[in-house]
Amino acid sequence: MSSKTYPSLSFEQDLWAKGPRFVIGIDEVGRGAIAGPVAVGVAVIDRREIETKGPWPEELCDSKLISEKVRNNIVDPVQNWVRSSSVGMVSAKEIDDHGIVSALASSAAMALAELFSDQNLRQEIVSEGAVIILDGSHNWIGPKASGIEVVVRTKADRDCVSVAAASVIAKVKRDNLMIALDQEVPGYGLAGHKGYASANHIAALQTLGPSALHRLSWLTKILASG
Repeated sequence: MSSKTYPSLSFEQDLWAKGPRFVIGIDEVGRGAIAGPVAVGVAVIDRREIETKGPWPEELCDSKLISEKVRNNIVDPVQNWVRSSSVGMVSAKEIDDHGIVSALASSAAMALAELFSDQNLRQEIVSEGAVIILDGSHNWIGPKASGIEVVVRTKADRDCVSVAAASVIAKVKRDNLMIALDQEVPGYGLAGHKGYASANHIAALQTLGPSALHRLSWLTKILASG
């Protein structure tokens, strides 16, 4: 029996019952990395499309619970299933300069701005309403939610289809970026660990020192132990 917990639309349906047409799932990826950007994924589900679109990809769940191969296999079907999606990213330098919470909020704002560049979708959201489901325990988007109500839910990436979709879309985009950056900044193994603090990554840091991709404010203890 699978140990995965697959999401449902139960919570989204509870929110739709209150009136808004759209649910916007939001999740972050790369918050705990020591190199590379933080990414925030946004996925929109339209209540009117649910009955005609059929089921979402059956392997969809929290991106941390599925393999890289599965994520890559399902990301296009997931993007096709949701009404719209986007990803915002903020660099390691901005994380150092302003802190991770500010970087998360800025990433979310970028993703939402890209989403609202679709004028039809923007107008539909303005006229028929939307609510954001944010994975986590506090509202780190704050005033950058473009005036949309934010509902915070712990384990939303596990339980809610909209947030699981955002999680997978953001994870694949960030991972692909880190794979590409490994060619530009070799020696750290970024394609393998995607900027997280693996043993090989720490060893490379202690040998090579940090690159421009590293979050310097996060490396004090690692570099001190080198």
